[in-house]
Parts: sequence; structure tokens; C-alpha cells
Amino acid sequence: MTTVQGIPGPLSGSTRVYAIVGDPIAQVASPRLFNTAFRERSADAVLVPLHVAPDALREVIDSFRAIRNFDGLVVTVPHKIAATEWVDELGPQARLTGALNTIRKTEDGRLIGENFDGEGFIRGLASRGQTLTGRRVLVIGAGGAGCAVAHAIAAAGADAIGVFDIDTRRCRALVDGIKAHRPGLNVFEANPDAQGFDVIVNCTSIGMRPDDPLPLDITHLAGDALVADIILKPVTTPLLLAASERGCAIHQGPAMLEGQIDAVLDFFAVRAQT
Repeated sequence: MTTVQGIPGPLSGSTRVYAIVGDPIAQVASPRLFNTAFRERSADAVLVPLHVAPDALREVIDSFRAIRNFDGLVVTVPHKIAATEWVDELGPQARLTGALNTIRKTEDGRLIGENFDGEGFIRGLASRGQTLTGRRVLVIGAGGAGCAVAHAIAAAGADAIGVFDIDTRRCRALVDGIKAHRPGLNVFEANPDAQGFDVIVNCTSIGMRPDDPLPLDITHLAGDALVADIILKPVTTPLLLAASERGCAIHQGPAMLEGQIDAVLDFFAVRAQT
């Protein structure tokens, strides 16, 4: 039996519980994808969406320590950076990027945070035949997802990375962090302008609402550029639509989530049942 959002059923008192927290939450695709994956692994588990405002995040995370059948959290905007303050330990990617998108509770009740957004983004590109080797990439947004994606782009062999964020201190911190980790790479603070780049990646929430402006100036966007967005809904954002109309290849947001499902389930220790 399968119900709304792909929830495997029937649920029981032994079902393991996971959740995704964000603000807003209506746009997330995680419940459908994770619950489908639970079903494919024959796991007695369910993931539900929780709408959590920033001022309630710590209380919610702390409360899960007391829920004995709760095993993990997926964390989305705007909580990926703030959540690092409320866990007991960070994995290597969460430490590197200063953000997390997943929290696992251990058997002794400790909370471990890790970040799979970067891995998911690169895997999503590869699954669609795209590579970043030798390319000049502009990353728009230096928040939690932007940090993870930018570091992954650096590791994937990009020739140069420009970063833009309206918060100049946050932008500078990301640029400095990548330079410290990869001193030979050309990484710099950029303007929100597509000129001079052959890959554009929007890592902001601009484009989620119908009246949002484009997150950058595409006047000089090259016709052979690749334009990617990490927004899940709408799948084709105004930026992707505008890029497509110019003949550019586009890469939609759900690919990043799809590219990390297996890694997250392994982190949660959800094993296929035989």
C-alpha cells in the first residue's frame, strides 16, 4: 500500500521517522523521493515535511533528541548554516562548507551533521552528460547550498570560479575558503553578470516566486553556456526559461536532490532489506 507523497505503508509503531525542515516547505520534493527510496529498500521508515521558522530551529532540533524513533533530518533553506550550531559533530563536507543538509542521530543520541549538496550537484550533472572540467563557472549565492556547490565545483576541475552574493562578507568568506583549500585555483568575487562565464549556477531562492527578478544579468549570456538552477519548484525557473530561449543548455534543480539520495540514505544507515 502506498499513499500520498509515496509514503510506504502501512505505518506502525516500529516505523523509523525522518523529517525535512525548511521555511518555506511546500516546494520540497524530498518526501516523495525519500519515501520512494525507503519502499525500494523495503525499509520500515517514513520522511515527513516540517515547516520550521528560523527562530524555532534550535528547539525543533533539540526536541528530536528525545524522540526515540526519530533517526534523522534533511535540512533545507534557510537553515543549512544555522543548523551547524545545534549538532554535536560535523562531517568533513559540513566542516569544509560551514553548512549542513543532513543530520543523523546516533544510537547514543548524538547528532551528526553532514552536507551532500555538492556531491548531489556534481552527480546530477554527470547523470545528464555534463562536466565542469576546464570551464569558467559563476556561482550566484554564497549561502548554505552555494557553499557546498562552489566547493564541489572546485573539486570537479573547473578552470575558474566567480562567486556573487549580495552579502559581500559572506561572498568573501566563501572565496577565501575555497582559496585556502585549493590555493592554485582562480577563485574571485564576481558581479551578477553572465559575461565571461560558460557555466552559470543559481544557488539562491530567487526564482521560486512568480514575480522574482532574474538573479543575474544575462544580456551577455553566451549561447553555448550551461545554466543551472538548484530550485526545486518551479522546475523550470524564469532563469532557466530565459536561458533556454537563448539556446543554452539548462540543468534543473531536482537533479541535485536525485544525485544525493543514495548517499544520504547510506549516511542514515538505511539498508536494503533482503
